[in-house]
Amino acid sequence: MIHESKILEHMEVIGSDGGHVGKVDRVMGGDIELAKFDFGSGFKHHLIPMVWAEEILDNKVCLNTTKDAAKAAWRERA
Repeated sequence: MIHESKILEHMEVIGSDGGHVGKVDRVMGGDIELAKFDFGSGFKHHLIPMVWAEEILDNKVCLNTTKDAAKAAWRERA
């Protein structure tokens, strides 16, 4: 898992398959909140667990799960 201080606003988040999941809005506790105004996140705020963040490559947050698995399991912010 990456330390939260390394994850910056507007970084792209990609799945282990290279698929676009969204862009970082902010880190909230143990979650990464994805930006609302991004096609990948369906124009809604979604939360994904920090434990999915495996590494940062080329200024992108790389997850340890695929794009489709991440989108199937993310939580919508109320």
